[in-house]
Amino acid sequence: MSDTAIMTVGDKGRVVIPQEARERYGFQPGTKVILVDTAAGPLLLTEDQLLARVRADCAGHGEMLTELFAERRAAAKAEDKGVS
Repeated sequence: MSDTAIMTVGDKGRVVIPQEARERYGFQPGTKVILVDTAAGPLLLTEDQLLARVRADCAGHGEMLTELFAERRAAAKAEDKGVS
């Protein structure tokens, strides 16, 4: 199989992933895939692939993310107490 596969969207919006591609990427019946909009166009990822991509994108930003999460937790706690 080449690095690409041509698929056609059916009249009900369904796309059939070719058998060779399903085998190559381990897609089994029930595998969830996410269509991600990127600057280069749509990208089809499994949940695990998307999680890995998000983790990679966040790498090196630990301090900023920790600060953001702390702010969000404080805001949620204040909201629970009815404070604005």
